[in-house]
Amino acid sequence: MTPSIALGRITPSPTLAITSRVIELKRAGVDVIGLGAGEPDFDTPDFVKEAAIQAIRDGKTKYTNVDGTIELKQAIVAKFARDNRLTYTPDQVTVNVGGKHTLFNAIVATVNPGDEVVIPAPYWVSYPDVVQFAGGTPVIAPAGPDQGYKLSPEALEAAITPRTKWVILNSPSNPTGAGYTADELKALGAVLARYPDVWIFADDMYEHIVYDGFRFATIAQVCPELYDRTLTVNGCSKAYAMTGWRIGYAGGASWLIKAISKLQSQSTSNPCSIAQAAATAALNGPQEFLAERNAAFQVRRDMVVSMLNDIDGMRCPLPEGAFYVYPTFPDLIGKTSPSGRVIDTDEAFVGYLLDDAKVAAVQGAAFGLSPAMRISYATSDALLRDACTRIQTACAALR
Repeated sequence: MTPSIALGRITPSPTLAITSRVIELKRAGVDVIGLGAGEPDFDTPDFVKEAAIQAIRDGKTKYTNVDGTIELKQAIVAKFARDNRLTYTPDQVTVNVGGKHTLFNAIVATVNPGDEVVIPAPYWVSYPDVVQFAGGTPVIAPAGPDQGYKLSPEALEAAITPRTKWVILNSPSNPTGAGYTADELKALGAVLARYPDVWIFADDMYEHIVYDGFRFATIAQVCPELYDRTLTVNGCSKAYAMTGWRIGYAGGASWLIKAISKLQSQSTSNPCSIAQAAATAALNGPQEFLAERNAAFQVRRDMVVSMLNDIDGMRCPLPEGAFYVYPTFPDLIGKTSPSGRVIDTDEAFVGYLLDDAKVAAVQGAAFGLSPAMRISYATSDALLRDACTRIQTACAALR
């Protein structure tokens, strides 16, 4: 028995690997600060927890419809109308076991060998691996710091070929926090309008985590001509601090939703019934706490960006949303640590930080743009200040 060929086309998630390593070090008593996990440190709101507890008491512990309860689908329909001015019906909505599952289902249900998927880089680590698992080819389009970590219309046009099946747009972005304005999305939409066979995967998972008055928009909203071939994807993990509950969802063409449901019926079947009840409460319930949490995130963002930009050789742009920064440091590559370790890649750099500074970050190579690293500031102000001070000290020690 050997692993399948398809399994050989993917690698374990680098971000989850870092998280596991931090957990191991903490269990061993090491004073390590983990800045690798894409997970809010805030707790799930109490009203969401209570809805889950009530669902258990009410015996809502049985199978549900494969792709979600009607109550949750109706809540998602209302959310899309309220927040995005998008009209869907329940048969245009799928509920999945997290946003990653939505991605997996959509790609595996539609991509054939030889199909291409355009992915702006830096990208979330799972995008290219899922495409490769399905037998497709990731086409990486540059969206570096000089472009504000955003895909330009010109780069999009250059990446599209007759084999293009999907274009993935993630705003605000994991790993950079960059957010597309409505006008920037319209410019991309003008390119996509010329390619009627290309579909758009709009990953809006960080929709509600934005700063400085940034106005979130999604492409089907600002480019209604693309509505019929856009899958608008979201979930409860980030905004509602429900990462472990595993609820992602999407709105799109009914035939695509049926295809996703068919695949899901032979894999996970329905998402957890209790988590679905909690997600229904989250989407239908009070939303005021989102602004309060964003204010805390913004304070953290500003502190981290300021402290990292104080490091000689490091450049850290100010993100519009999410809870990540993505500093670059080409001037630090080639330097040597006090122990004689040559910092020849960003992977070596984050390894140095973990070993010497006891700070865990994720190397830029995992996201398709080096030399850089992703830092999550979804932890306490005190830990972030300590971590950034350790990074400053470690960088100053390089020669």
